[in-house]
Amino acid sequence: MSIEKDIENLLKRAIEKNRELKELPQIILDTPKFKNFGDYSSNIALVLGQRMGKPSLEIAHNIQEALQEELSRLSLSKQIEKIEVKGPGFLNFFLNKNCLYEILIEIRKKRKNFGRVKLGKGRKVHLEFVSANPTGPLNVAHARQAAFGDTLAKLLEFSGYKVNREYYLNDEGVQIDLLGESLRANYLTLLGIPTKFPTSGYRGKYIDDLAGQFLQEYGRRFIKQSEERLSFFSRFAYSEILREIKKDLKLFGVNYDSWFSQKKLNKSGRILKALELLKKKGFLYQKEGAWWLATTKFGDDKDRVVIKSDSKFTYISPDIAYHQTKYKRKFCKMINVWGPDHHGYIPRLKAAIQALGYDARRLSVLIVQLVSLSSADKIIPMSTRLGQYTSLHDIIQAVGKDAARFFFLMRKRNSHLRFDLELAKKQSLENPVYYIQYAHARTLNILKFAKTAKIQLVNCNRNLDLSLLNQPEESSLIQRLGKFPSVVEFCTLNLEPHRITTYLQDLAKDFHHYYEKHKVVTKNLALTCARLVLVDATRVVLKNGLNLLTIRAPEKM
Repeated sequence: MSIEKDIENLLKRAIEKNRELKELPQIILDTPKFKNFGDYSSNIALVLGQRMGKPSLEIAHNIQEALQEELSRLSLSKQIEKIEVKGPGFLNFFLNKNCLYEILIEIRKKRKNFGRVKLGKGRKVHLEFVSANPTGPLNVAHARQAAFGDTLAKLLEFSGYKVNREYYLNDEGVQIDLLGESLRANYLTLLGIPTKFPTSGYRGKYIDDLAGQFLQEYGRRFIKQSEERLSFFSRFAYSEILREIKKDLKLFGVNYDSWFSQKKLNKSGRILKALELLKKKGFLYQKEGAWWLATTKFGDDKDRVVIKSDSKFTYISPDIAYHQTKYKRKFCKMINVWGPDHHGYIPRLKAAIQALGYDARRLSVLIVQLVSLSSADKIIPMSTRLGQYTSLHDIIQAVGKDAARFFFLMRKRNSHLRFDLELAKKQSLENPVYYIQYAHARTLNILKFAKTAKIQLVNCNRNLDLSLLNQPEESSLIQRLGKFPSVVEFCTLNLEPHRITTYLQDLAKDFHHYYEKHKVVTKNLALTCARLVLVDATRVVLKNGLNLLTIRAPEKM
């Protein structure tokens, strides 16, 4: 557990002694800009003052007294040198220097495992993300979902969960039929046969390419129209597009454990079985020739049709059966990563889950907002149906996997993201991912330079004196390194991977600032060894953070 988490828990214990409080507010620790205000600071007394209608300064002194009592009973007294009250009621914590040095020792001991937290304890989590209809290449919105979902999976695994990454394939229905019609229309056009293009059909270069490929493979064999032949067009287009989707995701560093087919789900009879169960429970009723699910009994704004009057399933029917399989597969938690156009779908799905008899709280649906691409300060227009879009493949080709993933993760998932293509292309310190990678490469360059001066890190273990790291920039850098486990825990608990990108930028900034002010390899061997340990610890944490983002930690740049 990190010192930051220790202080948070210490504050909780001290505040919980106040019997007036029915609910404990969230405790937030900040790092003061000026060292005379301590290593950590909390405004919890000000928050409590507003809530309780009492002077914040008085509350701060009461908490300080309770903290001192707690400290005297815990080993933390060796880590926290003093706690003082400042201003209108801020609580400032000053750490013992040895506490900072323990951070470096822990990093040296744990290496690639530094930052891991024991949250999951081996429990299973189901994570479904992207799941785009295989009717066209993945676009930038799907790319953001892919970066988010994959990084979230890495975080969960790093925190002790077993994660099953799944892509749900909507491989049958109206959209797949429309895809086949679009391909056939283009195929006939290539043959010079007049044909009407389907209303709302799929357009774009990828459809033109598929038509050319189809013509090359089958010639004039599919000129005549029939239901069987149209199905062949759909299967051909679907298979080729899915192959490209899988190829692009792999190129993006995203791999799935399973691909779940709606078509197979339907053939297995599970959809009808799930609806039969709902009927048996009394939640299905017939009206106007259709079957309705009484989702209003579970908080939805209106009941939903599950079987239309023509006996065809509506969109929600296979989803009900699909989510039933998730519960039957015994996952402790299920997470769906969806685009913003599905926001209104959440209440009806959760209502259906409750109707089946499951705990809907085990399912979290995370909405990832849209992306706008800009180049030279101009927004690039996009429309998938009209074929005017930039695909995931295009983005990777333009800026590379590393920059693409980082830029997609830079903002909270529920905030609109503007992706600056020109900035992402830059090989300079203006580019945040380059800035972080350069910091990692710089650490290795320093260690390599030390070797040329015949000072190797492995030889620094003897008589290592970390107390020589007494400069303000060194303390700040060590403190930043020590925050990594807390950042990982916060990101995992709140399902917010974007905070890793912020943390890495701050860490790189602290390291570059330190390097610019202090020489690492000096004439003083003991000081050099201590600083090399600090540099190596920075390298370890930068690499661990970049690994969570599936971004390279380059050795040189």
